[in-house]
Order: sequence, then structure tokens, then C-alpha cells
Amino acid sequence: MQNIQTSNVCFCFFRIFRNPFKMVILPDMIEIMKHLLYVIAVILAVLFVSCGSSDEEKARVKMNYAKIWLEKQDTLQALLQLDSISKLYPKAPYSINAAKNLTTEINLELLRRKEIELDSTKSLILKLEDLFEKEKTEFDRYVQYVHKRQTLQRSMTRSFIQIHLDELGEMFLSSNYYGKSSINHVGLRVYDGELSAKTDSIPLGDPMNHQSDFMEYKWEKVSYRNGKDNGVIQFIADNADRKLKAVFLGKGQYYIILEDYDKTAVKDALALSNALKRRTMLVDEVKLLQQKLKIE
Repeated sequence: MQNIQTSNVCFCFFRIFRNPFKMVILPDMIEIMKHLLYVIAVILAVLFVSCGSSDEEKARVKMNYAKIWLEKQDTLQALLQLDSISKLYPKAPYSINAAKNLTTEINLELLRRKEIELDSTKSLILKLEDLFEKEKTEFDRYVQYVHKRQTLQRSMTRSFIQIHLDELGEMFLSSNYYGKSSINHVGLRVYDGELSAKTDSIPLGDPMNHQSDFMEYKWEKVSYRNGKDNGVIQFIADNADRKLKAVFLGKGQYYIILEDYDKTAVKDALALSNALKRRTMLVDEVKLLQQKLKIE
């Protein structure tokens, strides 16, 4: 392309030389001149920005970027822009001071919002806690929440799905079989028509797969900890209004229809779990903001 442009230039000068009293400027020559002027303008602009602008001018650009991010409700990006000013432009005292003031304003507003959300979350926890009984045995590290619809007295002689929740918001599901003959179940599938969710398998002999005898009856309890429920908890909560069924999977199979109060217990526990975890996160965020703002 460059060779073609050079040839065009030479051809133009040849035409001028042949006609000294009648200068002819061809269209190609005009385009070449425009291109050269554009390149020169870009070079001058770069030189002006890199060499001519002061730290204050460059810092003001960062401040404007921060304000644009604030208008877009992206406080994280705004704070990143503001935090970078003192590091990139140490010779811009006015902009550095303005950035610190704006950062303080943003953090104060964030603190106010977090405190409001924390109060709301605490109120929600108190409301949900009324649906549970709290207990802590010598074997428990944390306080356990037992839904009032799934207490031991209500579940002595039935096969059912139970939800377990502690004060940290950690929870897991268990499948409890009660019958005259063992089925040696290792998993659980909950379904309604084509919709279904299935736990991981917990093999026989695993500490989370417990079996016992009570008179002439058999008890089997499989606990799906550390995500082994494989989304069954969320599935039940999302479909609590459906007539959900469950099948205990193993050497034998056993089918049950989930009771409304068992589905409600799962849904309530999931809501309380999310609220407890959210409270912990908000408490940490409020403390961090208070430290930044030097608020005791």
C-alpha cells in the first residue's frame, strides 16, 4: 500500500513538472495529504498528553471516570479509580484530597445501607427462628435448629425427609426409613412427573449411612452432608406447592409422598440458612467499613 501511495506522489509531481504553469492536484494526492495530517495530529496529541499534562490534569481525568462509575451505580469501580489517584499522581495534592473526600462520602453511604440491611436481616432471622426449636447436646459444636414440624416426637414411627440446620447457617438433608424389613438405601430421588432431583450415593458402611434395629423394626438414616444432597434441598423449596414424591434408592426401594409440613420445613430452613449467612457477611462488611472510616 505504501509503495502505491509513493508512486501516486511521484506521478503527481511528474504532472506538475510537465505543466509548471498549470498545476493539477489529483484526488489521490488529497487523500495522501489527509492521511499525513491525521498521523501528525495523533503524534502531537500523544506527545501533549504524555509530556504536557500535569499530574493534576491527569488526576482530574481519573476523578471524572470515578464520577461516571458512580452515576452507573458501580461503587466498586469508582473506588478503584479514586484509590489509584494518590499512587499514580503523587504530585496532584488537590485531586488526592478531593479523591479522599469522595471516598469517605461513598463509604459512609455504603455503611448506612449495610446497617439498614443488617437490621432487616436480623428481624427476618427472629421471625424465622419462631418456627424452630433450638438445641445443643454434648455432641454438637453449634446450636442446632429443629423445625417444630419435624421434632423427634412427630417423627418416631414414619419414613420421611428431614432438614438439619445449625447457627452458622450450614444445613444438610437426611432420608429416614422406618419399616419391618431393611432396604439398605444409599440415596434419594424426589420428583413430580418429569421434574426430579437426585442425591449423591452414600454407600453402606459409610459413617453417614447409619442403620439400627428397634424391636422388630428397622431404622435407616442417610445424611447428605457437604453438598451431597446435590440440589434436592433447593428443588424441594422451589416446588413445595407440588405433590412431591420421594423414592429411597438401594437394594430395595421405598416410596413416600412428601408431607406438606416436611416440604415447609425444608423451605423455612433454607430461608433461615440464607439469612444467617447473610447476617454474618453483613457484620463483617460493616466492621470493615467502620475500620476504614475510623468509627468505633
